[in-house]
Amino acid sequence: QVQLVESGGGSVQAGGSLRLSCAASGYSYSMYCMGWFRQAPGKEREGVAAIDSLGRTSYADSVKGRFTISQDNAKNTLYLQMNSLKPEDTAMYYCAAEARSCYVDLARKLPGFFGYWGQGTQVTVSS
Repeated sequence: QVQLVESGGGSVQAGGSLRLSCAASGYSYSMYCMGWFRQAPGKEREGVAAIDSLGRTSYADSVKGRFTISQDNAKNTLYLQMNSLKPEDTAMYYCAAEARSCYVDLARKLPGFFGYWGQGTQVTVSS
């Protein structure tokens, strides 16, 4: 059974940094496409970043230059380094994975593409 477990969320002041981690387990095949999504209260789930098995990445315009998605295949762990955080980054952040290959720019915009999800980790940025 595939499990994705996020960690690293918390409360920070604007301008601060956090690094989210997503530990994946329970599968013997490769996850070809992984991503980070976020959802703020009353808003739709938004794709933040996505990465494929070759390391190609895609970012939402709102986080470009501030967030970096990466993966450690040896550890089956996905990361999201978040710098220069803003109050509008406040949301629940979710890790997602899919065994199918993907076009990262498209996958990032389609949460329904991903078959596996973590439980989420809260990020709160105060001004």
